[in-house]
Amino acid sequence: MKTKNILKSDVSISGIGLHTGAEVNLLIQPGEEGSGIQFIRTDVNPSVTIKADVSHVYTTNRGTTLKVNETTIATVEHLLAAIFCLDIEDILISVDGPEMPILDGSSAIFLERLKSAGLESAPTEKEVYIVTEPFSFTDPDTGSEYAIFPSETFELNTILHFPDDILGDMVAILKDKQDFAHGFADARTFVFLSDLEKLFNAGLIKGGDVDNALVIIDKTMTDEEFSALKTKLGKPDAIMEKGVISSTPLRYHNEPARHKLLDLIGDLSLTGRNIRAKIIATRPGHTSNVALAKILKAKYLEYRKNKGRPIYNPETEPVMNTEEIKSFLPHRYPFLLVDKVIELSDTHIVGVKNITYNESLFMGHFPGNPVFPGVLQIEALAQTGGLLALKTLSKPGEKWDTYFLKIENVKFKVKVEPGDTLLLKMELMSPIKRGIIQMKGTAYVGSKLVSEGELTAQIVKRNDD
Repeated sequence: MKTKNILKSDVSISGIGLHTGAEVNLLIQPGEEGSGIQFIRTDVNPSVTIKADVSHVYTTNRGTTLKVNETTIATVEHLLAAIFCLDIEDILISVDGPEMPILDGSSAIFLERLKSAGLESAPTEKEVYIVTEPFSFTDPDTGSEYAIFPSETFELNTILHFPDDILGDMVAILKDKQDFAHGFADARTFVFLSDLEKLFNAGLIKGGDVDNALVIIDKTMTDEEFSALKTKLGKPDAIMEKGVISSTPLRYHNEPARHKLLDLIGDLSLTGRNIRAKIIATRPGHTSNVALAKILKAKYLEYRKNKGRPIYNPETEPVMNTEEIKSFLPHRYPFLLVDKVIELSDTHIVGVKNITYNESLFMGHFPGNPVFPGVLQIEALAQTGGLLALKTLSKPGEKWDTYFLKIENVKFKVKVEPGDTLLLKMELMSPIKRGIIQMKGTAYVGSKLVSEGELTAQIVKRNDD
């Protein structure tokens, strides 16, 4: 059984923003079932809710910023990484400023405070996106490269390339997100020495210092310049070790690679799904991470559609043959568009329509280039859905009909031609109430989704008098 964690009590956290330098206060509370992760800016009137979703990413300049209308919330990735790795699905994060507190530059404090508040395990209906085929992605703007492979867990590898005279190559490997708390959550963010002046001049990192960020020395620095930098940062006790300036020794020899892995988790959490895959990221950054998150979300939506794709074996005995179908539906040749039913439950049905050149419609519909009309695909779905509806009301001596009231969100994706076998799947979108039935219809040829739509019908008792 799949499980999630529910936050048992509220969590309050205060600190300064990395870029604004302003004090900010968080109140983290359990969210309603199915609400997801939501940020609430309480310092604007009226307050604004921003869902943690990749569609709301506004900028990735030195962190990931979300935006709804004109309201933003910045540097969300460290908290999101902690929430994701603790399997918390529904949570409210009230914040009285435009940026999350940087704290020590890692996820460790967020993680520990959430764990200390107590977590309660509960069943979850949230689907996991399972990567079944490998693919790769290269961001042409940043040069970041990602290779994605099927895996039994959520496994991440990050690879950084520094010049040998600075830090050299670095690799960090997370075998499972359950390992995040030990060895990754406390890896601190970092900045290059050569970028400090530009960031200061751009009005950024006002809250940054060597207590919450590592400074990687990527240019020659004299003792006098180091002393001047310590004074500018207000940190006379800062130390310089193995090409890094910090207030404390490195927590790991590959701490920058571990932090890049932390950032990647936070950014990928914006897909809104758990992911089962192995991802190898070379030179990752927020911009390319978010681009990958968008790709993964799109692939998940396609995966979800195909997950329920019916499989047709013509040798299997049908659930209903043509004569049985005729006992329920009033349609007859040439307008009976369901040949047989191969699946039937209380909530779904799968019918089959064999498309042949002998269909009477081809005499006048695109002669010389026969295409099965999209409107008849929807009609075939409707007849299949009618069978599902009528099966629920089957009583001896009574006959019922279905009349369709509404068709919405119809899309035609691929041509259907003679020789194709059309698989017609209808699923209940909600329980049948007062004779009203709402169904999601999808039509396939092989593995290809050819059309889809949402159909609403009314079930009416037939009056044969």
